[in-house]
Amino acid sequence: MSESRPTYGGQAVLEGVMIRGQHYVSVAVRAPSDEILIKSTPIGGLFTGKLRTLPLIRGFVALIETLYIGMSALSYSAGVAAEQDDQELNRWSMLAMISFSVLIAIVLFFLLPLFASKPFEGITESSLIPNFAEGAIRLLVFLAYVIGIGFMTDIRRVYMYHGAEHMTVHAMENGDPLDIENIRKYPTAHPRCGTAFLLTVMIVAIFVFSLVPREPLWWLILSRIILIPVIASLSYEVIRFNGRHSGNLFVQWLTAPSLWLQGLTTKQPKDDQIQVAVSAMNAAIASDQDNEPGYSS
Repeated sequence: MSESRPTYGGQAVLEGVMIRGQHYVSVAVRAPSDEILIKSTPIGGLFTGKLRTLPLIRGFVALIETLYIGMSALSYSAGVAAEQDDQELNRWSMLAMISFSVLIAIVLFFLLPLFASKPFEGITESSLIPNFAEGAIRLLVFLAYVIGIGFMTDIRRVYMYHGAEHMTVHAMENGDPLDIENIRKYPTAHPRCGTAFLLTVMIVAIFVFSLVPREPLWWLILSRIILIPVIASLSYEVIRFNGRHSGNLFVQWLTAPSLWLQGLTTKQPKDDQIQVAVSAMNAAIASDQDNEPGYSS
């Protein structure tokens, strides 16, 4: 990949793909009529300004951005699927949905493993064993969640669009024409995937929480909540480092588990799904070019 080539990424949505460009987010969705509908919106200054360049802080900003932009893209795709593409969530509804999603994630991936690890506290006086047990339980819950939702028909299709998104990003990063023949050459896994980020969060959390005493209980619970931004920021830096050194053998060894995990969250897409991913990528690139005079791809 050329050093001057901008970084693009995204996520799968319902019957579509979202691509995050330098200054614009583009969502392409296959409507029930088989038409590909595309929407491009500017990224707010909070997510593209100076805060996004500061180490550690940028990780938390990226997390907030992912939640907001991702939920907005999902809302749009759901509206298209229901043939109500003008019925998106307003800002307050979006905030409520994000808050509810974060609450569920905290309970499922942080508080549940915490209380499930309580029986390990009496094994030794050290807090390391229960903290590592908590981390292992968290990983198991995460894997069970990923595997479980994969049995849902709609989610399996999302996983196929997820694969199409990654393959298209690979082709773009390598400067290949964005056509089906070229895109088919690439794997469905990508080192900067959100799945890789989530797995990194689970692992980093083990080390961060191992430094936190198991008593008193109120502090134990509070620490699992207030340290989430710290864990997310550290995890972002790890993913960023891995992405910049993907050719290093040690980094490849470190990222192997996340690439394996993407075997669960990505599937080989159909040609029409790749077309949707290409539409999203082309729209994001075009929006950046039209609104950024100094842009060069």
